Amino acid sequence: LGDLRAKTQMHVVTELDGSGVLTARNPYNTEFRGRVAFLDVDVAGDADEPRSVTGDRSEFLGRNGSLGDPAALGSERLSGRLGAGLDPCGAIRQPLTLAAGAATEVVFRLGLGGDMAAALALADRHRGADAARAELAAVRDHWEYVLGAVQVQTPEPALDVLANGWLLYQTIGCRLHARSGYYQSGGAFGFRDQLQDTMAMLHAQPELARAHLLACAAHQFAEGDVQHWWHPPQDRGVRTRCSDDYLWLPLAASRYVGTTGDASVLDEVVEYIDGRPVDAEEEGYYDLPVPSGVRETLYEHCVRSLRRGLALTGERGLPLIATGDWNDGMNRVGEAGRGESVWLGFFLFDALRRFAPLAAGRGDAAFAEHCLAAAETLRGNLETHAWDGAWYRRAWFDDGTPLGSTASPECTIDSIAQSWSVLSGAGRPERTRQAMASLDTHLVRRDTGVVQLLHPPFDKTPKDPGYIRGYVPGVRENGGQYTHAAIWATMAFAELGDRDKAWELLRMINPVNHALDEAAVATYKVEPYVVAADVYAVSPHVGRGGWTWYTGSAGWMYRLVVESLLGLRREGARMRIQPCLPAGWRGCTLRYRHGSARYDIELTQRDDLAPGLAVDGVAQPEAAFALVDDGRVHRVDVVLPAAAPRRDGAG
Repeated sequence: LGDLRAKTQMHVVTELDGSGVLTARNPYNTEFRGRVAFLDVDVAGDADEPRSVTGDRSEFLGRNGSLGDPAALGSERLSGRLGAGLDPCGAIRQPLTLAAGAATEVVFRLGLGGDMAAALALADRHRGADAARAELAAVRDHWEYVLGAVQVQTPEPALDVLANGWLLYQTIGCRLHARSGYYQSGGAFGFRDQLQDTMAMLHAQPELARAHLLACAAHQFAEGDVQHWWHPPQDRGVRTRCSDDYLWLPLAASRYVGTTGDASVLDEVVEYIDGRPVDAEEEGYYDLPVPSGVRETLYEHCVRSLRRGLALTGERGLPLIATGDWNDGMNRVGEAGRGESVWLGFFLFDALRRFAPLAAGRGDAAFAEHCLAAAETLRGNLETHAWDGAWYRRAWFDDGTPLGSTASPECTIDSIAQSWSVLSGAGRPERTRQAMASLDTHLVRRDTGVVQLLHPPFDKTPKDPGYIRGYVPGVRENGGQYTHAAIWATMAFAELGDRDKAWELLRMINPVNHALDEAAVATYKVEPYVVAADVYAVSPHVGRGGWTWYTGSAGWMYRLVVESLLGLRREGARMRIQPCLPAGWRGCTLRYRHGSARYDIELTQRDDLAPGLAVDGVAQPEAAFALVDDGRVHRVDVVLPAAAPRRDGAG
């Protein structure tokens, strides 16, 4: 009905239908033209008195009143004042009288229709307690099915409660559908943001991930860059000079095809959008783009993304950071078009290596070879220029000053350059181990349970990195725990086979473990059942959770638990089991749904049994098995050595 109250309140019109349904509409709303909201109430049996209503918020609250003590609760009736030009609200007063020991049932219904007729039909269709119960049951059935795709039972209940429901619910319900939370109620799709979320949904709802890949491709300009974010339904949004957005499309597409085996998505044809280029002196602009008339397959959209990424490199042969890479707050590091990003170099390397098999699979051998050759060139440039002696640098400013280096008075070390040297597989093994050891030494604060993004925070340095410095040192990206990065660090330790540090960090960042007693709750202050985007590292707020619900950290934590640590690595019609379990566990169980089939997987760590994997009692030649949609329940037994071997980190 509107966004800003001061702008839209005079245009919201409230009315009462003859059936008693209270409606509201905004005829001046061009974004959601014609929509009509409704509020109604059902009371079991006959009500004692007829209902009364108001569409006037001032009447409901009263002069100097509040939602904590509204004047309407002291009135016998509401005035029935409705129409336009009010401070609009919807309020229904329904008197009830209950005898001692009696009970009744009241159902309130709030909804929205495309027009008045649709809204009233929807309200009528859901009248009565039976309809409410049926809808509630349908919602529960839906989420039980979606969240039941993967279920785990481990020796750690604090892990199970997240993995079996909350992480995926946060990712799908909040991030993909609502796109809203207590700290941000924007409703926009972020190009990089929701693509990351979809990569966690491939076990449970791959069809949503597929649809979102195509939706993102429809928000790509013919030049290869994309809308940084956009608002449906008209898709107004911002075109920026962010340097990593468009590269998430080929990475997410590679992840989707590699996991599901559905390469047909690459043949889907999607139109590009058109808009003016971003001027060199601006970071971006907000506008409504138009269709370009140019249509290509999703595969070609991905190719354009990668070609753009390879074209925008600096003097060291590394990608330009422009007005921010994954860390938007570093928006002035490379605003003049010369600064380079080490993290983006590792990220582009990973995207190229993962996309090359897709190109080869389509018979595009030339581009596959181009991807692999460019990746090797990137690897060489990273090793030549990015190594700082004990860790990898983060970036270079436009004037050539390094960032994330021992030469940097602030942000001497940054987490994501170290973790992605492992996750991408681009770093030399001896260097990646040293880099992760440096991350552990300088960024993991065991005394406070915080894993910092960078250290020390930006504060007084004359080199302006961007709006990241606007945060108090130790808060959010500026030296606090940015949970995205903490999860990537944990994944990197798991990839290296360092299970002790991987599980130590997981337990540190698990929100449940931040609320195990009254003192911890008083410190953390936010919901312990969903992931917080950040945790403060500055006194007196050390350990306080920040932005909850609306954070992509939930999807990454789900992948960390299910894939990196418990080891479910689906490869099309095969499942590879590659766990990294704690030394103290005897094992755990996993349940995986594949179509109509179910696989009950038992992981056991024992040195007195030969390692191996068996399906329904039949030994398999490797730690993988075929997934068959046959409606049956299959048993998978996996025996692992208690002393797990270390890995070098091959991405």
